[in-house]
Amino acid sequence: MKERYKDYLFEKHILVSEGAGEEEHIFEILFAMAHFFGVKITKGEKFVRYEMIKELSERLGEYVPEPFYRGFPQSVRTLSTEELAFDQLLHYYHTYGLGNFENPGHSVFEKDFQRTAFQEDTDVQEFEIQTEEEAQNTIDTIVHDLAAGSRPLNERQYLLLVAYIRDHADDIPEIASKNTLARLLMDTRQLSLADRLNLSDIMKVVDEMNYRRYRNDNLKKLNFRNQDRKFFTALLDRMFRSGRCDIRTCYEKKQLWNGFLHQIHYQPKNEAARIFVDGMRTKGNESVYSEFEKLMRENRHREAAALLQEKKGSSALLRNLNYIISRMDPEEEQTFLSKFPADCSTLLLLQLLFWYETKEKEEGRIFRFSRHNLGKMHCETPEEQERRKSNLTEEQKKRVGAMLHEKLAEKLKNRLGKVYIAPSMKNYALPMAENTAQGGLGVLAKGSKLPIAEGKKVRAFVYWEKIDDIDLSVFALKEDGTQKEFSWRTMSGQQSKALTFSGDETSGYYGGSEYFDVNIPKVKELYPDYRYMIFCANVYSGVNFDECFCKAGFMLRDQEDSGQVYEPKTVRSAYLVNCANTFAYLFGIDLHTNELVWLNEARNSRLRIAGDSSLSVLMDNFRITEIMNVQDFFAMMAEEIVEDPMEAEIVVTDHEVACADGAEIVREYDFEKMKALME
Repeated sequence: MKERYKDYLFEKHILVSEGAGEEEHIFEILFAMAHFFGVKITKGEKFVRYEMIKELSERLGEYVPEPFYRGFPQSVRTLSTEELAFDQLLHYYHTYGLGNFENPGHSVFEKDFQRTAFQEDTDVQEFEIQTEEEAQNTIDTIVHDLAAGSRPLNERQYLLLVAYIRDHADDIPEIASKNTLARLLMDTRQLSLADRLNLSDIMKVVDEMNYRRYRNDNLKKLNFRNQDRKFFTALLDRMFRSGRCDIRTCYEKKQLWNGFLHQIHYQPKNEAARIFVDGMRTKGNESVYSEFEKLMRENRHREAAALLQEKKGSSALLRNLNYIISRMDPEEEQTFLSKFPADCSTLLLLQLLFWYETKEKEEGRIFRFSRHNLGKMHCETPEEQERRKSNLTEEQKKRVGAMLHEKLAEKLKNRLGKVYIAPSMKNYALPMAENTAQGGLGVLAKGSKLPIAEGKKVRAFVYWEKIDDIDLSVFALKEDGTQKEFSWRTMSGQQSKALTFSGDETSGYYGGSEYFDVNIPKVKELYPDYRYMIFCANVYSGVNFDECFCKAGFMLRDQEDSGQVYEPKTVRSAYLVNCANTFAYLFGIDLHTNELVWLNEARNSRLRIAGDSSLSVLMDNFRITEIMNVQDFFAMMAEEIVEDPMEAEIVVTDHEVACADGAEIVREYDFEKMKALME
């Protein structure tokens, strides 16, 4: 089986058994897996292979380069502030001054350190083993579930889909996401994929091409090569021959279309093409939104809403809900909400529910959006807040929220049969917008929470190759957004039993690493006014993450250390950071609830120093599961919720439970299954 498929299945806690014949030393291999990696095989033990020991070793990172302080964390605490600062300055001179980035530097003050044998208690990680045939069936199901989702895919999911399509060119699954189709069209050049797009979607393909091939995100400045001009010409010709050429859907981007047609030197070959080209080049605005705005100005609000729904669909109506309702009187609003269309997307209803039930901050709204799988955020300025005309009262928000809950309940009611839901599933968020997330073992949906057991601390890590310097940073936040920085530039004077830093490793081209230890009770004592902690990674050298190798994650370690700095058995998550930028959010800690909270977002930013941006915009992620979580979602769909998993047709759990043969099991990391149910 292809490595990409096996890699993806590993994230689903599946190992693939390759080769014929039974392994002679099954018990010994299973014991080694448990002893060295904390891995328990819950299904398919007889298919175990000796090669799986090596696979676990590589994927869990057994051979990770040493940090700057090799005796971390104990030896760091024995050094004075002056020694720590001098170590850092000497190391910087060794690398940036003398240009020696390849050979790793280490402390000159650190004394020899003898580690004790590893003796920490660790939680098991449950895996199953599948034959190649079973694994291929699993991949088939995963790909079809991914294709059914209308939201863009993250890089890992998209690359899996591309590999699958190339292997199954005669059986391409139906793809719901226009963004995914646009990118596939660009990458495969299979013009038949365009038969599933509308004419207005071609601008998505232009945007993908402009960014992916030319590293340009400005659609007003195109400069395509001849082969790409020919591709777009053939694409447009096919669209115009198909008859799917509703010119009105393109008027909103008339200026961009005009520039694009000029760039590719397009010459119409039939009447439909000529009408379209002439329409894009003439002055005036005949768009649906132009007519919608005219009706709104004339206070014909319900007519405006009806027009938007008819011409752009219920999704467009939902996206303009604030604007429409804010202009209505109470009676008109009540009628409008009571007769709201029933064909709304479940996913969009969920997105709006989060929008309306997130408490608005005094400093203004926060807008989150993504482009090219990189997250963007905009905090409303005081001037924008003052100019805003689409204000809703708290009562109006409650009414809209109630309507959204009602529509969700209608759409989801009795979709599933008998369902068992483990109580712990209330800690997991739904995978609503994971296209900006990195993928890997232990990765959960944004906002998901993992309780940190008493007596354990969090050891965050990054390690890398093919780059000089990657930084791991931590920021403490108060409820009002005030932040305190813990990073390479502040830690020489802040090392403590609460927070310990492994030192800034800058000379690590062939392998570098950085760590932070967080002892939550000690942090609370030392910094009682702070509520949250946020971990970030950035490439100080300015190279994008996708141009090097970088893994990030965390371990849960005993507060009294034993063993090596990096112990695979304690790793709860290790994932590849490979986004096309220099900055990524990793995860956070809620100090009040003792929970690790997933953030996992590639930010559209060229930041090379993490402390140069505000992180208060991320605080809403700590409350996501309070609005809607996996337990709530499956409870809404269940025809009957059962307490005994043996009675269930669907079992939703984050740990192994005994269930009936044929029952479908949904785990906390089965994003594809959840996304398919949200469509």
